[in-house]
Amino acid sequence: MNFNLIDFFSTTIDLVQKQDHGSIPLILTIGFLFGLIIQWSRVDTFDKIAGFAMLKGFKVPKMLFLSIGIASIGLFFMIKMGWAHYHIKPIMLGGLILGGIIFAIGMAILGLCPGTGPVAVSEGNIDVLTGLIGGIIAGALFTYLYPDLKEIMGPDYGKLTLTQLFGEHADWFIFLYGLAMVAIAFLLPNREIEEEVGEV
Repeated sequence: MNFNLIDFFSTTIDLVQKQDHGSIPLILTIGFLFGLIIQWSRVDTFDKIAGFAMLKGFKVPKMLFLSIGIASIGLFFMIKMGWAHYHIKPIMLGGLILGGIIFAIGMAILGLCPGTGPVAVSEGNIDVLTGLIGGIIAGALFTYLYPDLKEIMGPDYGKLTLTQLFGEHADWFIFLYGLAMVAIAFLLPNREIEEEVGEV
């Protein structure tokens, strides 16, 4: 079976650009802002992630809850204004369980997640670079083999959402959920682990 890596990535990028997620400059701007916030808050360091795992530092969960809350509230208003819409993925139980296990093992070994890893690489962390390269290769391999792997991804329960329980009031669930996430972010303790600074 012939496989051209350049053609594969070229096709993938072309497909993403046609999915109407926004212009390239807008996507780049959002990406730069995301990286800036992560670097400023220092959640791209092993100490912060390890502190959270040991329940000795809460900067990471505070940032996560706050981000999810603000995004949920923003999504509520964007949908009301007609600027956004839901894009629900089907629940494939086998894939969720297997993917969750692989993700947890990878994060435990690397010490960072796919969101904070690239920011750490930009600061010169070579160990994280190996994980980033491995993740890109694994993602490309999964995409290429997906037709053959699809059978072990099931059972497929369809596009289920919690908002379906609330019927016509589903949008308000998103808004209240966002408020709850923001409240949790502020209620979590301010305890934080000290960041180790290596010698230059």
